[in-house]
Amino acid sequence: MFRAIGKYTRAVWYLLTFRIDKASETLRMNPGVVSANYDRIIQEKRARINQYKDAIGAMVAQEETKKQKLKAITEDIQRLEKLRQGAAAKAQQVAAKHNGDPEATRNDPEYVKCQAAFKDFTSTLAEKQSRVVELEADLEQLMANVNRHKTQIQSQMRDLEKLGEEKHDAVATILSAKEEQEIADIMSGVSEDRTGEELRELRELRQKASAKARVSRELAGLDTKQAENDFLEYAKESAANDEFDALIGLTTKPEADSPSAEQTRIPEG
Repeated sequence: MFRAIGKYTRAVWYLLTFRIDKASETLRMNPGVVSANYDRIIQEKRARINQYKDAIGAMVAQEETKKQKLKAITEDIQRLEKLRQGAAAKAQQVAAKHNGDPEATRNDPEYVKCQAAFKDFTSTLAEKQSRVVELEADLEQLMANVNRHKTQIQSQMRDLEKLGEEKHDAVATILSAKEEQEIADIMSGVSEDRTGEELRELRELRQKASAKARVSRELAGLDTKQAENDFLEYAKESAANDEFDALIGLTTKPEADSPSAEQTRIPEG
């Protein structure tokens, strides 16, 4: 018993689900709903494209920042190279004062100072050059990403433009399909054509109008006048027929006991 109840419940559920699905499909196929859904999709896609633009804009800003850093470091490298060259030149001058004596030159405080500065400039220069290599690699990758995203967003913007055209085409297609389906259903008898019902209503209205006009004519005495004209026309036609019968000898003689016309004349008062 419980199994039967379960089967019945599932059957009812499937039926309700089917009806809901069909109703949902019918609603989704409505041209107005289709147009509204396209508008929603276009709006959401436009919002995502705007977010994409913002992200690309941030990447471009980051690219500009790295370019500025690279420019500043490059200027530092150029300055450090000049400083190192200056330290080396001054150390040569100190060595010249000692007539090329290595020991005297190395013990000279000015030479020691130039030597320390040269080493410091060299070390800093190496760090700057390493940073330049790193920044150039980052910039190359960043610029490649920006260009790739620009290409993608251009493609998405073209798709967005096509969606507007697709919306109108989809609505027109659905409307055309609905018209064709209705015509096909009418021709096959699947759908009930209201044309016949409308014609029947129009004919009933015409009959009612004719009946109403007839009643009005009768009330106005028009039908009485028409009847009198009909009687006169009949009398005229009857007299013509009697005259024709007399000419060809079809008129019968009156019997002896039949009253004559003079006898049957209505006395005048």
